[in-house]
Amino acid sequence: MGALAGNVRDVQLSQAFVRTAAKWLLGLMLAVAACIVAINLVSNTVASPQQPVRDYLDALKRGDGGAALGLLKASVPGGNAAMLDGTALQTAASKVSDVRIGAPESRGGKRVMVPLDYTIDGNELHSEFLLERTGTEWLFFGHWEFVPSSLPTIDVTVVNASEANLNGIPVNLPDGRGSFSVFYPGQYEASLSEQFFTAIPVHTAVTSNDSGQTPLNLLTRTTDSMNRAVAAKIKQYLDNCAEEATKQQRLQPDCPFYHVTNSPIEPGTIKWRITQYPKISIEPFAGGWAVAPLNGKARVTAKQIDLFTGQVSNLNEVLDFSFTTRLNIGENSIAVVPQVSY
Repeated sequence: MGALAGNVRDVQLSQAFVRTAAKWLLGLMLAVAACIVAINLVSNTVASPQQPVRDYLDALKRGDGGAALGLLKASVPGGNAAMLDGTALQTAASKVSDVRIGAPESRGGKRVMVPLDYTIDGNELHSEFLLERTGTEWLFFGHWEFVPSSLPTIDVTVVNASEANLNGIPVNLPDGRGSFSVFYPGQYEASLSEQFFTAIPVHTAVTSNDSGQTPLNLLTRTTDSMNRAVAAKIKQYLDNCAEEATKQQRLQPDCPFYHVTNSPIEPGTIKWRITQYPKISIEPFAGGWAVAPLNGKARVTAKQIDLFTGQVSNLNEVLDFSFTTRLNIGENSIAVVPQVSY
Protein backbone atom coordinates (compact mmCIF):
# COMPACT_ATOMS: atom_id res chain seq x y z
CA MET A 1 0.00 0.00 0.00
CA GLY A 2 2.81 2.42 0.89
CA ALA A 3 4.49 1.89 -2.45
CA LEU A 4 1.22 2.52 -4.29
CA ALA A 5 0.61 5.77 -2.41
CA GLY A 6 4.10 6.95 -3.27
CA ASN A 7 3.55 6.29 -6.93
CA VAL A 8 0.31 8.30 -6.86
CA ARG A 9 2.08 11.23 -5.26
CA ASP A 10 4.83 11.07 -7.88
CA VAL A 11 2.26 11.13 -10.69
CA GLN A 12 0.45 14.09 -9.13
CA LEU A 13 3.71 15.99 -8.77
CA SER A 14 4.62 15.27 -12.36
CA GLN A 15 1.24 16.47 -13.57
CA ALA A 16 1.52 19.66 -11.51
CA PHE A 17 4.99 20.28 -12.94
CA VAL A 18 3.71 19.77 -16.48
CA ARG A 19 0.81 22.18 -15.89
CA THR A 20 3.17 24.79 -14.41
CA ALA A 21 5.63 24.40 -17.25
CA ALA A 22 2.81 24.70 -19.78
CA LYS A 23 1.62 27.92 -18.15
CA TRP A 24 5.13 29.37 -18.20
CA LEU A 25 5.59 28.32 -21.81
CA LEU A 26 2.24 29.87 -22.77
CA GLY A 27 3.17 33.06 -20.95
CA LEU A 28 6.54 33.16 -22.70
CA MET A 29 4.91 32.63 -26.07
CA LEU A 30 2.41 35.40 -25.37
CA ALA A 31 5.21 37.71 -24.26
CA VAL A 32 7.19 36.96 -27.41
CA ALA A 33 4.11 37.54 -29.54
CA ALA A 34 3.43 40.81 -27.74
CA CYS A 35 7.03 41.88 -28.32
CA ILE A 36 6.71 41.07 -32.01
CA VAL A 37 3.46 43.01 -32.25
CA ALA A 38 5.01 45.92 -30.35
CA ILE A 39 8.09 45.90 -32.55
CA ASN A 40 5.93 45.87 -35.69
CA LEU A 41 3.72 48.62 -34.26
CA VAL A 42 6.68 50.82 -33.39
CA SER A 43 8.32 50.07 -36.72
CA ASN A 44 5.18 51.12 -38.54
CA THR A 45 4.58 54.27 -36.46
CA VAL A 46 7.17 56.18 -34.45
CA ALA A 47 10.11 54.39 -36.08
CA SER A 48 8.70 54.47 -39.60
CA PRO A 49 9.87 56.78 -42.41
CA GLN A 50 6.46 58.49 -42.17
CA GLN A 51 7.09 59.72 -38.61
CA PRO A 52 9.60 62.48 -39.51
CA VAL A 53 7.03 63.69 -42.06
CA ARG A 54 4.34 63.80 -39.35
CA ASP A 55 6.69 65.69 -37.03
CA TYR A 56 7.53 68.14 -39.81
CA LEU A 57 3.87 68.82 -40.61
CA ASP A 58 3.13 69.33 -36.89
CA ALA A 59 5.96 71.88 -36.69
CA LEU A 60 4.50 73.78 -39.65
CA LYS A 61 1.07 73.90 -38.02
CA ARG A 62 2.63 75.25 -34.80
CA GLY A 63 4.49 77.91 -36.75
CA ASP A 64 7.76 76.52 -35.38
CA GLY A 65 10.09 77.22 -38.28
CA GLY A 66 13.20 76.26 -36.34
CA ALA A 67 11.92 72.74 -35.64
CA ALA A 68 10.64 72.35 -39.21
CA LEU A 69 13.95 73.46 -40.70
CA GLY A 70 15.89 71.14 -38.39
CA LEU A 71 13.77 68.17 -39.40
CA LEU A 72 13.82 68.96 -43.11
CA LYS A 73 17.59 69.58 -43.01
CA ALA A 74 17.11 72.15 -45.75
CA SER A 75 19.32 75.07 -46.65
CA VAL A 76 17.73 78.53 -46.87
CA PRO A 77 18.22 80.43 -50.16
CA GLY A 78 19.22 84.07 -50.03
CA GLY A 79 15.68 85.44 -49.94
CA ASN A 80 13.57 87.17 -47.33
CA ALA A 81 12.90 84.82 -44.36
CA ALA A 82 9.67 86.50 -43.17
CA MET A 83 7.56 83.41 -44.07
CA LEU A 84 9.65 80.88 -42.16
CA ASP A 85 8.21 81.27 -38.67
CA GLY A 86 5.26 82.36 -36.56
CA THR A 87 1.92 83.56 -37.88
CA ALA A 88 2.96 83.65 -41.54
CA LEU A 89 4.02 79.99 -41.40
CA GLN A 90 0.93 78.93 -39.44
CA THR A 91 -1.28 80.68 -42.01
CA ALA A 92 0.43 78.82 -44.87
CA ALA A 93 0.03 75.45 -43.14
CA SER A 94 -3.56 76.10 -42.03
CA LYS A 95 -4.68 75.95 -45.66
CA VAL A 96 -3.53 72.31 -45.89
CA SER A 97 -6.32 69.85 -45.05
CA ASP A 98 -7.36 66.23 -45.52
CA VAL A 99 -3.74 65.08 -45.18
CA ARG A 100 -2.94 61.49 -46.18
CA ILE A 101 0.58 60.11 -45.70
CA GLY A 102 1.22 57.19 -48.03
CA ALA A 103 3.36 54.07 -47.74
CA PRO A 104 7.11 54.52 -48.31
CA GLU A 105 8.40 53.72 -51.78
CA SER A 106 11.95 52.49 -52.25
CA ARG A 107 14.35 54.79 -54.05
CA GLY A 108 17.35 52.48 -53.89
CA GLY A 109 19.94 51.96 -51.19
CA LYS A 110 18.67 53.14 -47.82
CA ARG A 111 16.39 55.79 -49.28
CA VAL A 112 12.61 55.88 -49.55
CA MET A 113 10.09 58.39 -50.84
CA VAL A 114 7.13 59.19 -48.61
CA PRO A 115 4.15 60.51 -50.61
CA LEU A 116 1.77 63.10 -49.19
CA ASP A 117 -1.69 63.83 -50.56
CA TYR A 118 -3.85 66.70 -49.30
CA THR A 119 -6.16 69.50 -50.39
CA ILE A 120 -5.79 73.29 -50.47
CA ASP A 121 -8.96 75.28 -51.16
CA GLY A 122 -10.61 72.10 -52.40
CA ASN A 123 -7.83 71.30 -54.88
CA GLU A 124 -6.20 67.85 -54.66
CA LEU A 125 -2.42 68.27 -54.40
CA HIS A 126 0.59 66.02 -53.93
CA SER A 127 4.05 66.33 -52.38
CA GLU A 128 6.95 63.92 -51.97
CA PHE A 129 9.65 63.71 -49.31
CA LEU A 130 12.91 61.81 -49.70
CA LEU A 131 14.24 60.14 -46.54
CA GLU A 132 17.09 57.79 -45.77
CA ARG A 133 17.85 55.32 -42.99
CA THR A 134 20.81 56.68 -41.07
CA GLY A 135 21.07 54.09 -38.29
CA THR A 136 19.28 51.78 -35.85
CA GLU A 137 17.75 52.54 -32.48
CA TRP A 138 17.15 49.99 -29.69
CA LEU A 139 18.55 47.18 -31.89
CA PHE A 140 15.34 46.79 -33.90
CA PHE A 141 14.17 50.18 -35.10
CA GLY A 142 15.43 52.16 -38.07
CA HIS A 143 16.32 55.84 -37.68
CA TRP A 144 15.03 57.91 -40.58
CA GLU A 145 15.98 61.45 -41.61
CA PHE A 146 15.13 63.76 -44.48
CA VAL A 147 17.67 63.87 -47.28
CA PRO A 148 19.12 67.43 -47.20
CA SER A 149 17.59 69.80 -49.74
CA SER A 150 16.95 73.51 -50.29
CA LEU A 151 13.80 75.46 -49.48
CA PRO A 152 11.74 76.80 -52.38
CA THR A 153 11.20 80.52 -52.95
CA ILE A 154 8.33 82.64 -54.22
CA ASP A 155 8.67 85.99 -55.97
CA VAL A 156 6.33 88.88 -55.18
CA THR A 157 5.94 92.03 -57.26
CA VAL A 158 3.76 95.09 -56.74
CA VAL A 159 3.07 98.01 -59.08
CA ASN A 160 4.16 101.43 -57.81
CA ALA A 161 4.68 100.37 -54.20
CA SER A 162 7.49 99.22 -51.96
CA GLU A 163 5.56 97.07 -49.50
CA ALA A 164 2.65 94.63 -49.32
CA ASN A 165 1.17 91.94 -47.09
CA LEU A 166 2.21 88.31 -47.45
CA ASN A 167 0.14 85.83 -45.45
CA GLY A 168 -1.06 88.76 -43.37
CA ILE A 169 2.46 89.99 -42.53
CA PRO A 170 3.71 93.38 -43.80
CA VAL A 171 6.80 92.87 -45.97
CA ASN A 172 9.14 95.29 -47.69
CA LEU A 173 9.49 95.10 -51.46
CA PRO A 174 12.38 97.31 -52.57
CA ASP A 175 11.79 98.54 -56.11
CA GLY A 176 8.45 96.75 -56.02
CA ARG A 177 9.76 93.20 -55.85
CA GLY A 178 11.08 90.60 -53.43
CA SER A 179 11.95 86.90 -53.11
CA PHE A 180 10.82 84.87 -50.08
CA SER A 181 12.01 81.50 -48.81
CA VAL A 182 9.07 79.27 -47.83
CA PHE A 183 8.22 75.85 -46.46
CA TYR A 184 6.01 73.37 -48.26
CA PRO A 185 3.29 72.28 -48.47
CA GLY A 186 1.45 75.55 -47.90
CA GLN A 187 -0.43 78.41 -49.50
CA TYR A 188 0.93 81.95 -49.70
CA GLU A 189 -1.24 84.98 -50.40
CA ALA A 190 -0.09 88.49 -51.28
CA SER A 191 -2.33 91.51 -50.87
CA LEU A 192 -2.25 95.29 -50.64
CA SER A 193 -4.77 97.39 -48.76
CA GLU A 194 -3.82 100.95 -47.92
CA GLN A 195 -5.55 104.30 -47.66
CA PHE A 196 -4.80 105.32 -51.24
CA PHE A 197 -3.87 102.07 -53.01
CA THR A 198 -5.14 98.52 -53.09
CA ALA A 199 -4.73 95.31 -55.10
CA ILE A 200 -6.80 92.17 -55.55
CA PRO A 201 -5.19 89.38 -53.42
CA VAL A 202 -3.31 86.68 -55.33
CA HIS A 203 -2.15 83.33 -53.98
CA THR A 204 -0.15 80.28 -54.90
CA ALA A 205 0.18 76.78 -53.45
CA VAL A 206 3.74 75.54 -52.90
CA THR A 207 3.99 71.74 -53.12
CA SER A 208 7.70 71.04 -53.58
CA ASN A 209 11.16 72.55 -53.32
CA ASP A 210 11.08 73.36 -57.03
CA SER A 211 12.20 76.99 -57.30
CA GLY A 212 10.01 77.60 -60.34
CA GLN A 213 7.00 78.77 -58.34
CA THR A 214 4.23 80.90 -59.79
CA PRO A 215 5.08 84.55 -58.98
CA LEU A 216 2.60 86.64 -57.02
CA ASN A 217 2.02 89.81 -59.04
CA LEU A 218 -0.04 92.52 -57.39
CA LEU A 219 -1.73 94.90 -59.83
CA THR A 220 -2.08 98.05 -57.76
CA ARG A 221 -4.96 100.44 -58.30
CA THR A 222 -6.18 103.51 -56.51
CA THR A 223 -8.85 103.14 -53.85
CA ASP A 224 -12.31 104.66 -54.05
CA SER A 225 -11.22 106.90 -51.18
CA MET A 226 -8.35 108.29 -53.23
CA ASN A 227 -10.50 108.72 -56.35
CA ARG A 228 -13.07 110.65 -54.32
CA ALA A 229 -10.37 112.80 -52.74
CA VAL A 230 -8.87 113.70 -56.15
CA ALA A 231 -12.33 114.33 -57.62
CA ALA A 232 -13.16 116.64 -54.70
CA LYS A 233 -9.93 118.60 -55.20
CA ILE A 234 -10.60 118.93 -58.96
CA LYS A 235 -14.16 120.10 -58.26
CA GLN A 236 -12.93 122.64 -55.73
CA TYR A 237 -10.34 123.92 -58.20
CA LEU A 238 -12.91 124.36 -60.99
CA ASP A 239 -15.51 125.96 -58.70
CA ASN A 240 -12.92 128.41 -57.40
CA CYS A 241 -11.83 129.14 -60.96
CA ALA A 242 -15.40 129.85 -62.06
CA GLU A 243 -16.02 132.04 -59.03
CA GLU A 244 -12.82 134.02 -59.59
CA ALA A 245 -13.53 134.44 -63.31
CA THR A 246 -16.96 135.84 -62.42
CA LYS A 247 -15.47 138.24 -59.88
CA GLN A 248 -12.87 139.44 -62.36
CA GLN A 249 -15.45 139.63 -65.18
CA ARG A 250 -13.18 137.75 -67.58
CA LEU A 251 -14.12 135.69 -70.61
CA GLN A 252 -10.56 134.35 -70.85
CA PRO A 253 -9.64 133.64 -67.22
CA ASP A 254 -6.62 131.66 -66.02
CA CYS A 255 -8.73 128.52 -66.11
CA PRO A 256 -9.22 125.50 -68.37
CA PHE A 257 -12.33 127.16 -69.87
CA TYR A 258 -12.69 130.40 -71.87
CA HIS A 259 -14.89 132.12 -74.46
CA VAL A 260 -13.90 134.20 -77.48
CA THR A 261 -16.19 136.85 -78.97
CA ASN A 262 -15.82 140.06 -80.99
CA SER A 263 -18.84 141.65 -79.37
CA PRO A 264 -18.43 144.02 -76.44
CA ILE A 265 -19.74 142.72 -73.10
CA GLU A 266 -21.86 144.81 -70.79
CA PRO A 267 -19.82 145.27 -67.61
CA GLY A 268 -20.87 143.24 -64.57
CA THR A 269 -22.90 140.67 -66.51
CA ILE A 270 -20.35 137.83 -66.95
CA LYS A 271 -21.13 134.67 -64.96
CA TRP A 272 -19.32 131.31 -65.11
CA ARG A 273 -20.65 127.96 -63.82
CA ILE A 274 -19.40 124.39 -64.15
CA THR A 275 -22.16 122.21 -65.61
CA GLN A 276 -20.25 118.93 -65.97
CA TYR A 277 -17.28 117.93 -63.82
CA PRO A 278 -14.56 115.62 -65.19
CA LYS A 279 -14.62 111.90 -64.48
CA ILE A 280 -11.49 110.78 -62.64
CA SER A 281 -9.32 107.95 -63.92
CA ILE A 282 -5.93 107.34 -62.27
CA GLU A 283 -3.53 104.81 -63.75
CA PRO A 284 0.07 103.74 -63.06
CA PHE A 285 2.54 105.39 -65.39
CA ALA A 286 6.36 105.47 -65.49
CA GLY A 287 6.71 104.39 -61.88
CA GLY A 288 4.13 106.89 -60.65
CA TRP A 289 0.47 107.71 -61.04
CA ALA A 290 -1.10 109.73 -63.83
CA VAL A 291 -4.56 111.22 -64.07
CA ALA A 292 -6.17 110.74 -67.48
CA PRO A 293 -7.00 114.03 -69.33
CA LEU A 294 -9.87 115.76 -67.58
CA ASN A 295 -12.85 116.76 -69.70
CA GLY A 296 -15.79 118.86 -68.59
CA LYS A 297 -18.27 121.55 -69.52
CA ALA A 298 -18.74 125.15 -68.34
CA ARG A 299 -21.56 127.62 -69.00
CA VAL A 300 -20.91 131.33 -69.50
CA THR A 301 -23.68 133.92 -69.51
CA ALA A 302 -23.43 137.67 -70.16
CA LYS A 303 -25.03 140.66 -71.92
CA GLN A 304 -23.34 141.33 -75.24
CA ILE A 305 -23.68 144.43 -77.43
CA ASP A 306 -23.96 144.31 -81.19
CA LEU A 307 -21.24 146.52 -82.75
CA PHE A 308 -23.47 147.64 -85.65
CA THR A 309 -26.89 148.09 -84.05
CA GLY A 310 -25.96 148.61 -80.41
CA GLN A 311 -28.64 146.14 -79.41
CA VAL A 312 -28.05 144.06 -76.26
CA SER A 313 -28.54 140.28 -76.43
CA ASN A 314 -28.00 137.39 -74.08
CA LEU A 315 -24.81 135.36 -74.33
CA ASN A 316 -25.45 131.80 -73.11
CA GLU A 317 -22.88 129.22 -74.16
CA VAL A 318 -21.93 125.78 -72.86
CA LEU A 319 -18.23 125.23 -73.58
CA ASP A 320 -16.20 122.04 -73.60
CA PHE A 321 -12.87 122.21 -71.81
CA SER A 322 -9.96 119.84 -71.16
CA PHE A 323 -6.83 119.93 -69.03
CA THR A 324 -4.35 117.68 -67.26
CA THR A 325 -3.13 117.51 -63.69
CA ARG A 326 -0.18 116.20 -61.73
CA LEU A 327 -0.48 114.24 -58.49
CA ASN A 328 1.91 114.69 -55.60
CA ILE A 329 1.25 111.82 -53.20
CA GLY A 330 2.65 111.90 -49.68
CA GLU A 331 2.36 109.28 -46.95
CA ASN A 332 -0.98 110.64 -45.77
CA SER A 333 -1.75 113.39 -48.25
CA ILE A 334 -2.59 114.08 -51.89
CA ALA A 335 -1.82 117.30 -53.76
CA VAL A 336 -3.43 118.00 -57.12
CA VAL A 337 -1.55 120.40 -59.42
CA PRO A 338 -3.55 121.41 -62.54
CA GLN A 339 -1.58 121.83 -65.76
CA VAL A 340 -3.42 124.42 -67.86
CA SER A 341 -2.21 125.67 -71.24
CA TYR A 342 -3.43 129.11 -72.34
